[in-house]
Amino acid sequence: MRRLLAPFHRPIPALLAMLVAAQALFGWRLTMPHTLVFDEIHYVPAARALLALEGPVNIEHPLLGKTLIAAGILLFGDTPLGWRALSTVAGTAIVGGVFGIVWLMTRQTRAAAIGALLTIVNFMVLVQARIAMLDGFMAALVVLAVAAMGWAMRGSATQSRWRWMLGAVLLGLAVGVKWAAVPYLGYAAIGLALMKRQDPSRWPGLSWWSAWGLLGLGAGLAYSATFAPAFFYAREPMTLAGLLPFQWEMYARQTQILPPHVYQSAWWSWPVIGRPIWYFYEVADGAQRGIFLLGNPAVMWGGLVAVAACALGWLRTREIRLGIAAALWIAGFGVWAIIPKSLGFYYYYFLPAIWLSVALAVAINRWRGWMRDWDEAYLVAAMCLFVYFYPILTAGPLAGPKSFARWAWFTDWR
Repeated sequence: MRRLLAPFHRPIPALLAMLVAAQALFGWRLTMPHTLVFDEIHYVPAARALLALEGPVNIEHPLLGKTLIAAGILLFGDTPLGWRALSTVAGTAIVGGVFGIVWLMTRQTRAAAIGALLTIVNFMVLVQARIAMLDGFMAALVVLAVAAMGWAMRGSATQSRWRWMLGAVLLGLAVGVKWAAVPYLGYAAIGLALMKRQDPSRWPGLSWWSAWGLLGLGAGLAYSATFAPAFFYAREPMTLAGLLPFQWEMYARQTQILPPHVYQSAWWSWPVIGRPIWYFYEVADGAQRGIFLLGNPAVMWGGLVAVAACALGWLRTREIRLGIAAALWIAGFGVWAIIPKSLGFYYYYFLPAIWLSVALAVAINRWRGWMRDWDEAYLVAAMCLFVYFYPILTAGPLAGPKSFARWAWFTDWR
């Protein structure tokens, strides 16, 4: 593995290589199956209605995610390629964002490449990059926002302000996809205030109150702008007076009590891969095919060890990179204990699962000498699991109806 990563001494070539590899992998056989999969049955029709400006549809979520799916349909046609094309771009952006975050935290290209690689082989990123759902877009915008805000810690005062504003806009757009991104606005505000108090040289040119103001302004304007298409609906067009009450209507829809679902799961079960979801399992395009949303066990379980190591390391040494690596996952996951949802689903863990790759890369970089060659053995194991599970992550042809048993290791995975 050291020889494999050896050519990537400079960050830009390494980043480009990871982006090309991710986009190629996410786009390979993208149109399989040639039918709507899982929640595509909600979001593709909503995107079609939005493209035609018919009127409000799927109003429990803001518009941006459905607007992006509609843009894909406009570019590539109302086909599986059009439904899913921009999701692959979001997946690739997640890989690039993780690379940037880890590089900013460690200034080590090898560590950044490891973070990006673990993101690629994190099964959830692959599956979400190949389906027309909202979560991939939201996650991409949040990850890029974190990278932009980390970038803002360095540079001149003017650069710092503009980079922080970029992060604020990206967070506002993320909320414009799904409200699950809202907590990250609070995390950004609190994180800057705490870190600025510890070291005033961070984010030059920004006081905590000016940063909060820019955060609110940038995110608020970006979020409001995502509703622009609704003002041109043929039926029930949005008005400025109705924009605020509409937020309450969305909240009521999102917090309503829903009937039990076969794939529902408790938030505390997600880190151990409790109740993953078969997005698709049926005969299609001449073969038995399946799409299984679960996390790579090496990344999911190994990542928990990395989070614990980073948290304990921060308590002992106060190394800021260790604290941030642990806090990203702890805050991203812990908030689900209080979010008022009547049902939980494993794909809600998508964004916290991405932070595991950051924690792993930072931990491997920090304790690389102590690990000797075990870090490379771990990376090989993660990649081998990716190859093993690949057929049921991408709707590959299977032998028959009982083929799922080969990958359903536990009863809850069936």
